[in-house]
Amino acid sequence: MGLPFLREFSWLAAGPVPAVCDLRRLGWRLRRAPDDPGPVDPCPLLAVPSGLPFSQWLSLTGGPSQRRRATAMLGIEDAQQRSRLLRMGFGEAFGWPVSLDELAVRIERMTERALTLPRRRRIGTLLLDMVARDGFVAGRPIGLHPREFALLWRLGEQPGYAVSGAALLCDVWRLSFRPETNSLAVHVSRLRAKLRIAGLDGLIETAPHGGYRLAVGLPADFALDGYARMGKERAHETS
Repeated sequence: MGLPFLREFSWLAAGPVPAVCDLRRLGWRLRRAPDDPGPVDPCPLLAVPSGLPFSQWLSLTGGPSQRRRATAMLGIEDAQQRSRLLRMGFGEAFGWPVSLDELAVRIERMTERALTLPRRRRIGTLLLDMVARDGFVAGRPIGLHPREFALLWRLGEQPGYAVSGAALLCDVWRLSFRPETNSLAVHVSRLRAKLRIAGLDGLIETAPHGGYRLAVGLPADFALDGYARMGKERAHETS
């Protein structure tokens, strides 16, 4: 039984969708790429990073991990660059040319994988295991209580991005209102204490405008290096 979102895609590039990868030729619908997509947006994104402004390149490489899993990078000719993008968590990476039929199949499978809840989530030296419901550092368990694990897992969906207190109460506590107690702050304090003992002091930050975030992100030098590589490829193509 097919899912309707598998017949939609978004496009992000300096130009229009070329015929070679225009899934509309196979009956798909093109959807406008949102400026700030959510981490679980099921619509696959096809992106050609060559020619994009640096700000848009950063939005691709520094976006939520679940969004990267639903993004296919096109026009990546260098095999090492494709490998690096895949290691970063992008769902697919292609060079040219691309077979339209193969592209459609790979995008469908990429989207299915992106919507599958992973068993493990790695955040630097921290490994979160959904089955064990605990975090591990160098193979040693931290000893998280269920709600502490759920809180850390939720923050781990978007490392480096602030999650509001309201969103945490909704997703972890299943509350649609802010209670009079400071349960969230208490749990964060206890979680920080356990992370400190495990050598991860400072992992959870209080965001400037409220909420919390994990003090990790993609290496800045990768974004700069990758963007520079794209510039060299463009220069080579036009020379």
